[in-house]
Amino acid sequence: MEDRESQCNVSQTVEPAPCVLIVDDEPDILELIDITLSRMGVQCLLAETLAQANQILKEEAHRSLRLCLTDMRLPDGSGMELIRTIQAHYPSLPVAMITAHGNMTCAIEALKAGAFDFLNKPVDIKTLRELVTSALRLTLEKPAKVTTFSQHPLLGVSEPIEQVRRMIDKLARSQAPVYISGESGTGKELVARLIHAKGPRADKPFIPVNCGAIPADLMESELFGHRKGSFTGATSHKDGLFKAAEGGTLFLDEVADLPLDMQVKLLRVIQEKAVRPIGAAQEEHVDVRILSATHKDLAKKVAEGEFREDLFYRINVIQLHLPSLRDRRSDIDVLINHFLKQLASEMEVPVPRLTDSARDALNQHDFPGNVRELENILERAMTLCDSQQISCEDLSLRMSAPSAKPSQARDTQSSSDWRDEFTYAQEIGLEAYLETIEREMLTHALNETQHNKTAAAALLGISFRTLRYRLKKLNLE
Repeated sequence: MEDRESQCNVSQTVEPAPCVLIVDDEPDILELIDITLSRMGVQCLLAETLAQANQILKEEAHRSLRLCLTDMRLPDGSGMELIRTIQAHYPSLPVAMITAHGNMTCAIEALKAGAFDFLNKPVDIKTLRELVTSALRLTLEKPAKVTTFSQHPLLGVSEPIEQVRRMIDKLARSQAPVYISGESGTGKELVARLIHAKGPRADKPFIPVNCGAIPADLMESELFGHRKGSFTGATSHKDGLFKAAEGGTLFLDEVADLPLDMQVKLLRVIQEKAVRPIGAAQEEHVDVRILSATHKDLAKKVAEGEFREDLFYRINVIQLHLPSLRDRRSDIDVLINHFLKQLASEMEVPVPRLTDSARDALNQHDFPGNVRELENILERAMTLCDSQQISCEDLSLRMSAPSAKPSQARDTQSSSDWRDEFTYAQEIGLEAYLETIEREMLTHALNETQHNKTAAAALLGISFRTLRYRLKKLNLE
């Protein structure tokens, strides 16, 4: 009988309510947040000073705390001090900054210091609830651990790719905007999907947008939506991609291709967390995390006046650079084996074998198109080879160093050769293809001048400074 009663008591045990630490010296703010969170079933611990907050952290952080919300200015210190303390001593505890409305400088500084998110004053109740819900989901849900690299969608065993994996895990715990840089074909969208999948928004939409593929006159409607009758052809209401990503992540690929007028509107959306559809009288709240990427040099675009500096700093709160395949050559064999198995499964054929010379050729190739180029090369080779063995000839690799001057070589090409070149440019992307040509020109000029950079610059008709910049850009120094 006693055992049955004890079992009943155990089954009726209720998990303790999640607890949030609120730090602000304004009683009205404390009361508003306390009432709002109490209605969500969340217990609030209140502090008006930095000293009180630190004391509560020492007593409660390892037991029930799931989030800390702190004001920027406190009577005895700064909210930034509290963020740094939490990052140093309680790294698993998310912390969000409460900032004055429009003070994006403080918000960005907090995000760079490790804050989970930020909240503007006056506090919007809906935004507050969304922030707390995301933070609680982050601390209560435990994602499955990846035990070996083969189970991780981002394949590789090299140290550069291990660093990327560690950074992904860290970024997944934040709501800060992330700028993913890297050459074409390095896997920027894959990384963005992993950041989303490992974070608290994983059960919400992930919406990728190629900013370079949307016509300029349709971009505002595509991103923000429109109302019926707002322009010719608007026969019904349409929600934009920001609304489609509600609660989840919007991935702005090739963000450098955004027209300047759209950059202004995007900056406002990010700062205000609201969109105004074309033809609408009022803005509509959106809860979206922004991830962006481009293979172009965005800082250079800013310097040339082609990209807004304020938007650059807003989306580039945290930068994640993806290494090129030639900078992680120890991963090439891993990727070869993966793609051969994947392609064989799709084609419903046995997994082919690479000859030693073919594998060596791939390991020595520069891969201007990176992982995407490797996959395309193997797919083409499997389609064209006549046996279950892929030879070096089946790979049809383009060599990075031409035997003749590039201009002369191209002048003598037949129309079929040009079609091959055009197909290759489509495979690896125009930017990567042009980079290949530039690499050939620079390499040839250096060889012609016995690596005399001054003479090479004169041969190419460019300044010595420009030559140095391009050599550094292409890792040819």
